[in-house]
Amino acid sequence: MNSSYCVNESSSQAMPAKSGCSLTASQMIEYMYCPRFTYFEYVMDIPQNEGQRFKVEKGRNIHEKVRKTNSEYLRKKIGVKDKKSDVYLASPLGIRGIVDEVLFMNDDTAAPLDYKFAEYKEKMFKTYRFQLVFYARLIKDNFHIPVKKGFIVYTRSKNKLVEVDIKDKDFIELEKIINNMANIINNCRYPKPTSVKRRCPDCCYKNICESTI
Repeated sequence: MNSSYCVNESSSQAMPAKSGCSLTASQMIEYMYCPRFTYFEYVMDIPQNEGQRFKVEKGRNIHEKVRKTNSEYLRKKIGVKDKKSDVYLASPLGIRGIVDEVLFMNDDTAAPLDYKFAEYKEKMFKTYRFQLVFYARLIKDNFHIPVKKGFIVYTRSKNKLVEVDIKDKDFIELEKIINNMANIINNCRYPKPTSVKRRCPDCCYKNICESTI
């Protein structure tokens, strides 16, 4: 087991995420794509395909260049009175990450803003939305301020800004996801695969999923 993710690896019981793991938004997105990503990468310590990582890194470099343009700009049209950029935060829930922008609003709430190297397709992917929920929880736990919405900037659609509502039920679902991930890692639990079978043919773990377990 990869000990960099879990502190207590000897427990035979399902451990709450806040007790043993420090998980990132990227790891959560992988889990949401297929729970077995979490098992293969963070229990079996089998890295993903390097070609896929190269593509991710290329997108990240372009993302950083766009995001840092006009870094002092405040989006006053949506009610922003102040902001912090590139903020590293950690939560007792057992999550951590760098928020692109923490926006402080005129109504005394806060909101995460995330830049995506992607085109807007008139559709909000669940993984995008829950990445905002993930960052919203980090903001709530560190700044002790309500978070009711977040924003995504689609850099490949002329920096289109999309507002996303964040509900209490989203935070409840986030906790379930994080605790499920912690259970897999802490207890070496082999999870069921994704129910979306069309994801399997292009999966980097397709040759070992089932055959080595």
